[in-house]
Order: sequence, then structure tokens, then C-alpha cells
Amino acid sequence: MRTVITVTPEIALEDFYNYAGGLGVLEGDKFFAASDHGLKYIVLTLLYRRGYVSYEFRDSEEAIPKPQQQPIVMRKLLKESEAFKIILKGDDVLVKPWLFERGSAKAVFFEALEPVWARSLTDRVYIEDSDEDRYLKYVLLAKASAKYLREFVGLNNIEYIDLQEAYTALLTLALEDFKKFRFIIHTPGPWGHPRFPAQALRREFDIDLGGVEVLLTEIGMRNSFKVFTVSRKHNAIMKEVFSKYAGKMTPVTNGIYVGRWMHPSIKEIITNSGGVKSVSIIDFWEAHLRAKQELLNYLRRFKEVKAELSTPIILWARRVTRYKRPYFISKFIKEFGKDLNAVFLLGGKAHPMDREGIEFMKDFAKLSKKCSNVFFVRDYDIQKAKLMVSGSDIHLFTPFPGWEACGTSYMKTSINGVPTLSSKDGGALELFKDEFNSWFFGGELTELIDIYRDERAKLLDEDDYRDFSSKLAKLIDSYESNYFKEVALNLLKSSIDFVTMDRVLKEYYSEV
Repeated sequence: MRTVITVTPEIALEDFYNYAGGLGVLEGDKFFAASDHGLKYIVLTLLYRRGYVSYEFRDSEEAIPKPQQQPIVMRKLLKESEAFKIILKGDDVLVKPWLFERGSAKAVFFEALEPVWARSLTDRVYIEDSDEDRYLKYVLLAKASAKYLREFVGLNNIEYIDLQEAYTALLTLALEDFKKFRFIIHTPGPWGHPRFPAQALRREFDIDLGGVEVLLTEIGMRNSFKVFTVSRKHNAIMKEVFSKYAGKMTPVTNGIYVGRWMHPSIKEIITNSGGVKSVSIIDFWEAHLRAKQELLNYLRRFKEVKAELSTPIILWARRVTRYKRPYFISKFIKEFGKDLNAVFLLGGKAHPMDREGIEFMKDFAKLSKKCSNVFFVRDYDIQKAKLMVSGSDIHLFTPFPGWEACGTSYMKTSINGVPTLSSKDGGALELFKDEFNSWFFGGELTELIDIYRDERAKLLDEDDYRDFSSKLAKLIDSYESNYFKEVALNLLKSSIDFVTMDRVLKEYYSEV
């Protein structure tokens, strides 16, 4: 069995902050599943000394972004490897690989040690001081990966190199002689398809790519023999956007590592029942309430919760940015929240350069301060997410149609029997059957439209919100009914085989 290589800008391996959000968690889940299957699997990424971002809120009027403090355990979890040099911007740059090993799988984290200007490149994930630092960061990842693969793995020992997102496409320029690249697109949005200056890439790789700027997605698709998208709808949209490469594209819908995200109470009843199909509605609901009690205990550490187990907990938690439509839940709370017997649990972060996203966060913080039944989890991370996805009652998945490549939050709630009120986007269209195992709201678009300028976006938003608010109010009223419990149990029974990362790995790798 030859080795499978994955190159990614971020990865979440539980105990330290080397990720910003969905891609990092996805790649962490993939890593753990590959290890379980005995797959010879190596992840190449950067080591971020100060993580991503934390926010300090001052009277809900100001959100101050700060680096994350890495836990001391990070260095204890990683094993040092021999440092090596690469050439970057004409200088010798010393790079140290740090290793995280689990069975047959290994993650390699590259840290720039010197000179001083290069150290800052591996400071924080997706946060740089300048445009130059931004492209140099990913040139560093490409050159360090190429050096490591040539000298420590051997190109002849590699089955595939999978490139996660456009930033990693630069590796195809550093390893021109390797022909088994596969490129995975994780977002339809413009931030997922950056452009770098052609002159800078010419200097770093001695390759003339023409023009003034180079689209990294174009490099990745051109130099790969296969291109993956991460849901069926995402595949259809990307084929329209990048029609030149439509023949290379195939969908593999994302999944999750069930062992990481399923609550122990749910695992226990599945085992005791002899399989998920045999779980009774009584046993399931008792297990769910045990998970919910844990979440309520956690929330009560921060402020008094006027809620019982009979009070539904409504969850909206993910990256805070416009296309995720966080304003749907904040508007609903302002209009109806005080009159409803429900707890609203909000979580997530905005990128510090996303001014609009920060305003949405500030709105969440104000609601949390003003309303006793609203909680905003500001430092949303994996450990908190585990409590939230298993202990909540109704999950909200609200992206603008066409803009969510797949999404996995609803997968994490699904395997805990927490149904979703979902817009018609991403992989949710493949998992949910309306009113059987979750609920849909709003309309569907099969094209990528400009949510900032296209008048259709505003009109669809208005229609979608009306449907969303009406259905959410009815679901809150129906909580604890036999109908609600049946939908929740149907979801648990119908989701596991589809969302499991085992299914994803089998579609990506014949070795599994």
C-alpha cells in the first residue's frame, strides 16, 4: 500500500488551535478515520504559534480581536523532526517539521524558525500583515511540502497528493515532475479562489504563468488529473463557474468522524439496542435528555438559565459571515424571542478583516446581554461544539442557496438525533427528507449569484426569512410532541451511514 498525502492550510486535532473553522475540522475528522482504517496517510500543513483569533467584547459595543494562546500541551503532543532549509524570497529559511502520529496516520506541521521575517508567516492561520505575507505563507507551505515529500517520503511511494483548497495548489509548481495530484474545492465563494501576483510566483518557482495575477484554483485544476467537489449541488455549481474543467469534476459529499461527535449516551443506547435501527423512541429521548442536561449545566456556569429539560434549545453556531445568514436568527430573536419558551444558543467567530461579520457577532453579544434566554458562545471551539451539537434540540442551517459547498454542522447534530431547520443548500439536500428527518425552508437556487449586488438576493432573503420564522415558531411549539420525537429518531436512524467519514474515505481511496 502506497502513501496518500493530503496538503491543507489548517487541521483541527482536538487539543490545540491550528484551525479556523470547517476545513480544519473536516481534515481532522478525515485524519482520525484514516488512522482507524490503517490507511498510510500523511497530512502536510503549517504550525500556527498563535492560532486563529479570540475576541474580547467590551460592553457589547466593541469586539477586540486577539491571537489565541496555544495550550502548553501542544508542544507535548508533537514530536520534533530534523529541520531543513528552503529558499524563500531569495533567503535561506529554516523550517522545522513537527509530527503528530496516530497509528498509520501522521500529520506534519511546518514551522518557520528563521529569519525573523519568515517566522511571522507561521504565526496565525489565515491572518497576515500584508498581501506579500499572504502569498509567501503558502509558497512556504508548498516548498516545505515538496522538500519533505522528496527527502522523507519519496515520490515513488506516493499514491496521490490531495490538495485541499486553492492555497495548496502551489505545490504543483514546486513538484512539476509529480503527476498524480487531485484537487478538492471546498467553497464556491470568491475567498476560496484567491489570486496571487504572477511576478512573485515567477520569482519563487521560476515558472512564467503569464498575466499580472494568477488564479490559484486555475493552477490546481489544470495541474490535477481529478477535481473533487464536496456535494452534488456544489459540483453542479462549480461545473458552471469553471466549465473548462467540468470533465474532471466529481462530487464526494463531506462526512464526519462519528466517534468524535456522537454523545456517549447516544452511543450507549445504539450498542445496548443491538444497532441504531432497533433504538426505541423512549430510550432515544432519555439519552438525548442526558446530553441536554450536560449542555444546560455548562450554560449555567455563565449565567442563570430559566429553562427546564422541557424547554427547547435552538442552536445556530458556525463561522459568522454574511452568506451563512446569521441575521436570520438574530432577527427572529428580536421579533419573537421574548414571547417563546425557548433558549437560543449562538456560537461562532468572524475573520478579523470581515467587518460585517464582526457586526453580526456584536449583535449576538448584545442579545446575549439583554435577553436571559440567549447565550452567545464567543470562543467557539471543538470542545464546546461537542456539547452544543449533542445537547441542543433544533439546529439551524441557514446559508444563502448556492454559497454553501456542503456544510457538516447538521451532520454532527444528526448523529445525535438533533433535527435541523435547513435552507436548500449543500449536502443537506442529500441527507434530509422534509418533515421525515428534518425540515427545509425557503427557495433553492442552482446558480451562484452575487449576494451583495444582485437584487434577486434581497428578494430571496425576504421570502426565505418569512418561511424560516414561521416554521421555527411552529417547531418550538411542537417540541416534545410525538411528531417531533419521531422526526428526531428518524434522523438518527437515517443519517449515520451517510454522514460517516468511512463512506467518504471509501469514495476517495480504493485502499479503504
